[in-house]
Amino acid sequence: MGVAGGSLLQFLLGENDMGQNRAEASQRVLAELNPHVVVTAHTGELSEAFLTSFQVVVLTESPLEEQLRIGDFCHARGIYFIVADAKGLAGQLFCDFGECFVVDDPAEGDPVCAAVQHISQGNPGVVTYVGAEDSRDHLFCDGDLVTFSGVEGMTELNGREPVPVHVLDDFRLEIGDTSSFSPYRCGGLVSQVRLPQVHSYEPLHRALAEPQIQVASPEDAPRSRSLHAAFQALHAFRGEQGRLPRPRAPVDAERVLELARSLEAQQGPLDEDVVRAFASVSAGDLCPMAAVVGALAAQEVLKAITKKFLPLDQWLYFDALECLALEGAVQLTEDDCAPRGSRYDGQIAVFGAAFQEQLGRQKYLVVGAGAIGCELLKNFAMMGLAAGPGGDLTVTDMDTVALSNLHRQLLYRSADISKPKSVVAAAAVRRMNPSIRVTAHQNQVGPATEPLYRDNFFRRLDGVASALDTLEARAYLESRCFRCLTPLLDSGTEGPRGSVLAMVPCLTKPLEPASAPGDGTFPLCTLRYFPRTIQHTLQWARDEFEGLFQLPAEHVNRFMKDPAFLEQLPAGKALEVLEQVRGSLWERPRDWQDCVHWARQHWQSCYHDAITQLLHTFPPEHETSPGVPFWAGDRSCPHPLTFDPDNDTHLEYILAAAHLFAQAHKVPPCSDRAATQTILRSMVLPPFAPQEGLQIPLTEEREEVQAPVDGVQLAALTQDLVQRRQELVGGEEAQVPLMEPIHFEKDNNIHVDFIMAASNLRAENYGIPPADWLTSKRIAGRIVPAIITTTAAVAGLACLEVYKLVWGCQDPSCYRNSHLCLSNCWLLRTQPVPPRTYRYGGREWSSWDRLEMRAVGADGQEMTVQEVLDWLQRTHGWTVTMLLRGHTVLYDREEDEETRTRQRAQRLSENLEDAGEPGQRELELYYVYYVCEGEDAEAEDARPPLLCSLP
Repeated sequence: MGVAGGSLLQFLLGENDMGQNRAEASQRVLAELNPHVVVTAHTGELSEAFLTSFQVVVLTESPLEEQLRIGDFCHARGIYFIVADAKGLAGQLFCDFGECFVVDDPAEGDPVCAAVQHISQGNPGVVTYVGAEDSRDHLFCDGDLVTFSGVEGMTELNGREPVPVHVLDDFRLEIGDTSSFSPYRCGGLVSQVRLPQVHSYEPLHRALAEPQIQVASPEDAPRSRSLHAAFQALHAFRGEQGRLPRPRAPVDAERVLELARSLEAQQGPLDEDVVRAFASVSAGDLCPMAAVVGALAAQEVLKAITKKFLPLDQWLYFDALECLALEGAVQLTEDDCAPRGSRYDGQIAVFGAAFQEQLGRQKYLVVGAGAIGCELLKNFAMMGLAAGPGGDLTVTDMDTVALSNLHRQLLYRSADISKPKSVVAAAAVRRMNPSIRVTAHQNQVGPATEPLYRDNFFRRLDGVASALDTLEARAYLESRCFRCLTPLLDSGTEGPRGSVLAMVPCLTKPLEPASAPGDGTFPLCTLRYFPRTIQHTLQWARDEFEGLFQLPAEHVNRFMKDPAFLEQLPAGKALEVLEQVRGSLWERPRDWQDCVHWARQHWQSCYHDAITQLLHTFPPEHETSPGVPFWAGDRSCPHPLTFDPDNDTHLEYILAAAHLFAQAHKVPPCSDRAATQTILRSMVLPPFAPQEGLQIPLTEEREEVQAPVDGVQLAALTQDLVQRRQELVGGEEAQVPLMEPIHFEKDNNIHVDFIMAASNLRAENYGIPPADWLTSKRIAGRIVPAIITTTAAVAGLACLEVYKLVWGCQDPSCYRNSHLCLSNCWLLRTQPVPPRTYRYGGREWSSWDRLEMRAVGADGQEMTVQEVLDWLQRTHGWTVTMLLRGHTVLYDREEDEETRTRQRAQRLSENLEDAGEPGQRELELYYVYYVCEGEDAEAEDARPPLLCSLP
């Protein structure tokens, strides 16, 4: 691949590189990012002989004449051609992948697969299917091609060529004529088939005149067409004047507008305000804009090489010109934006020198130093945020750098593995900008660290940038920012998708915790007896891992340390834990052979005996009612497996399970496959005898019903275990702790080996297609796919909102929430939703409103409850009947006189301490909820909270 130009790479350069060739200086740092990628620098002209060797050519900061010359050459030679440019607050992207570009896999994610419930005989035949629990939308779309497998009865469908479907509703498809087929009996999977797509592109010279511009919504088309003309006019201005328009120079902006009007290729009405605004800051160079445009361009390069995802067709324009409507930005003059000989001149050209000083004084918190956090910190360093007097940037992350981070977290190198992320990231951004004032913390921002990150900490911040990877952590951070009226920029990604949400106090709707798509939870009866998808079997394997190698070891260690811990458990839970402890103590292996024996017996229990028992209870011909087969619809009839030591999957399971069992019991493991096979061949297991009358739950509700605990059995088991403990404690060979709990780690190959083998064996039981190693790792590890192009784009979009927060913008129409999908180059920016309003006590309130009270009484001490009641009566005329803090009742008018007198006399925090709520006093602020006399039922959730600040 060839890249010409350098504006999208300048974060790699330092002050020591001044005066050097940009390509050569960038090459050295780029080579450090990945030693397996060959990076060379070319400082000569872009001749045809030089370009011939490349598969993809990307031009940045290139004159239009050069773009046209190289574009025509690449189109003729079948070289994929991309133009990426950012000027001030607008960006441009163009793709030409030739006249016959084949996209092998146009969609993201895996092809859809669903379990068949029924297929009718008819013309058309109707397929009724069951989707997975974690499916978010319609599984299939009109025109999708599908194939069938594992269908019993209507076997004519199995192995046929793909057929198109017509969607009737969420669970039914029409598939064509099935009237001559055999009647459907049971089972089967319907799977989506993705066929390659062919796309054709015009060369740049034709695409300029007749532009195909991709937009997120039709309303964006006129603005994009105006930017298309504006970029061409800018090239013409530069050719005419030999320079870009001077920042905020009305004469230059008007000349660009004249050139745009004169373009013959201009289609549709021209938005002259957009062209003027674009021209007035086109000399600017902003890191966030480069991040967004560069990320979009990089993803298009990946599409060209991999033939994965839909490429851009053919132009895309992106702008953040709404920043120029901010109060303060409108009045900027040429002098305000003139160069200062500063590293920030490109930013000063857009926002002025005074704004740059304000950026340097910012106090920000970045929570998370992973993929998004690295990109945010890099942008902040380039922007100069917190790089001046009074500035303060805090980054906190409790994690350490791992090898798997290096492909997308650009601040880390191989030498940083196992070092604290926040410390390494802070050092990296200091190298980028020595003036930045950054402090690294290694803490999780959560309830446990509230004494450290108190209310005053949040209230002094100018903003918080969230770069967290769990919804729970993001929701907690949102609640703290909401409480302290601190602006928050919440960023998230999932593969090629990303979003940035702005929460601005009093202007936007407070953020609400999102639900996790596919959080990995399924009904227990589905996992244990009736799996339908590989997700089910992988979750079952994860549960197996925890139940075999983590929980028993934890319980044994606790029991060996203090047997009395069992008394603290509920009766039903105690029996389960005792059984685990007994199994671990009685099954203690002496050597590797014992571990192999255990693994082989467990294999037999899971994949033969349990299935045989299930089929004994519900035979293949079993009917739920006359004529209605039990094994139909979302229940696939399983079959038991027969162990074969020469079967790779069977042996992989034994090796991984025995290794983990040995590790948990502190026995040296062995990886000798041949020796393990020899042990297995010598083993003879007794035949399995099914139990009669065994109850198997068919629903989640039945699963939750627990049998009564036999007290005599519990006591006898406890006595046996105590005796066994005494024997072990008295023995010289006993180790403390006795076992090693193993927590699943997605980056441990043995762990993933076990998960994959355990899942695929269970999938074979039920006729479910298996998953490969990487897929098993991704699903079982609950890995949300992260790619650096998405994280870079999201961070750039977040930093554009930082500009507005630094201005102190109070116009909600200037802020943007952003949603992007790089798999089809889609970017949508919308105004945030305004805060909800409601009426209470005769006036209208916003969801941001709160009654703020400094809870200091007349004696200078913390207020009593009575003083709080008096303040509400005096200030708002409200007679309070109940006062609460969380679940603690501070005052209740319905109590007897003695209780009310005691409640009114107590100071606020006394009640919290008496109620056993430790740590509440660590916060400077806390919410008090109240109920007033005469409230109706609708007022329960519609009253402004009372926020008390304690002395």
